[in-house]
Amino acid sequence: MTTLLLIHGGNCTARFWDRVVDRIGPVAVAVDLPGRGDRPADLMTLTLDQSAASVVADLRAAAPAGPVVVVAHSSGGLIVPRVVDALGDRAAAIVLSSASVPPDGGSGLDCMKASHRERMVTGIEWARSEGRRLVAPVPEDPEALRESYGERLDDATLTFVAERLVEDSFNVYFDPVSWAGVTVPVTCVRAARDTAIPPALQDEMIARIPVPPTVLDWDCGHIPPVTRSEEFGALLTEFLN
Repeated sequence: MTTLLLIHGGNCTARFWDRVVDRIGPVAVAVDLPGRGDRPADLMTLTLDQSAASVVADLRAAAPAGPVVVVAHSSGGLIVPRVVDALGDRAAAIVLSSASVPPDGGSGLDCMKASHRERMVTGIEWARSEGRRLVAPVPEDPEALRESYGERLDDATLTFVAERLVEDSFNVYFDPVSWAGVTVPVTCVRAARDTAIPPALQDEMIARIPVPPTVLDWDCGHIPPVTRSEEFGALLTEFLN
């Protein structure tokens, strides 16, 4: 039986996928990255190696055998090559949703808008020099999220998103990433209204994938697993046939 491994992005937990999991059932394994849920970690020193190892361990505990489709949203894409490498022949395909794909040997910093990248580099350099803790925060006012993803969220969806936000690591964005060894088929959901990772930046990252991917153009913002969960669930179900 094929397993869908669901990897969330920044400031989220495995619960980001709740609406999708409700539609596709137990074949989906949504994991918490370290520092989230019951996976303790120091967010100031967390690495992509640690994150990938945690994901693979959770997958093997939930689904010890059979093919795996690795599904990643946003910065969850940074650990995909490590996860796929660890899975070996079990890795059957990859599905990416506005997912981070740096140039070979680059880092998550290369997947950001310039203004965001500059603030992160300056902030983490200051924190390290001062011995301070600096993490990606959670907005104090959930209303600030209403239109921050590129489409206006209704009240239920805004509550859904706000209840699932947690602090996150900046450190993982400095680790090198290589997609050079990825050879399994890749499908990318390109979000036309994404403001967090605009379409032009999505195109740059899609072009870096060594195996030319299948690209699906959706009229949505940054979080289609939440705002378009029915369509996203249907897409993933195609990999189970």
